[in-house]
Amino acid sequence: MRIAVLADIHANREALDAVRAAVAAEAPDAIVIAGDIVGYGPDPAYAVEVAAQYAAGGAQVVLGNHDQAVRQEDHGMTEAARDAIHWTRDQLSGEHRAFLAGLPLTVADEDRLYVHASADAPGRWHYVRDAQAAARSFDATGAHLIICGHTHVPAMFYARVGHPPVAFRPLDDQPAPLIATRRHLVVAGSVGQPRDGNSAACFALIDLEQRCVTMRRVPYDAERTARKVLAAGLPPALATRLVSGR
Repeated sequence: MRIAVLADIHANREALDAVRAAVAAEAPDAIVIAGDIVGYGPDPAYAVEVAAQYAAGGAQVVLGNHDQAVRQEDHGMTEAARDAIHWTRDQLSGEHRAFLAGLPLTVADEDRLYVHASADAPGRWHYVRDAQAAARSFDATGAHLIICGHTHVPAMFYARVGHPPVAFRPLDDQPAPLIATRRHLVVAGSVGQPRDGNSAACFALIDLEQRCVTMRRVPYDAERTARKVLAAGLPPALATRLVSGR
């Protein structure tokens, strides 16, 4: 079974379309959207509609903090994030809002758990950036494979009983192993706002038969999206971030 994981789309139409084409070419058995469909970017309605189409086709979709903030103020957000969410609310129809409001915080599928942020208290939106945070996720669930987003930086963590997790930075477009004797946590990077120094969109391709994860990078016209961010009156820093990948 092969699973494509799209996290942190953030209303970036150009990145999403590029990733959709790459995913279609891969023809995975399942698709997961790991939260933050909206926020930051200039095309929230389009992003929600694409996510809803995927969901109608059987994709698993979980709630992200920016998705939740459409209906419930998040006081932990940065000023730029809050400004973008206030703008986003005016771009969404009742149908768009209802779709986001109906998303679950987590989805369990066999021995896998899909969640936007950390598996421990997922609605508090903790980041999984290091081994200590990964350990809290592992302790919160018996799932053998945890898949999340939220940090915008691709990462993996390996764990075995009685030992702390080990962090691993997967190389772009290179398979990283899923070891039979370990549990794993995969942070899928970001489709719409990468922050690892590479502006190309990122999605994770998980192959359960070959036991590997590949962080697929997909170039797109980030400068076009940046111009749309500025034209919408969104914070300029959000445009800069797209081009720099940070």
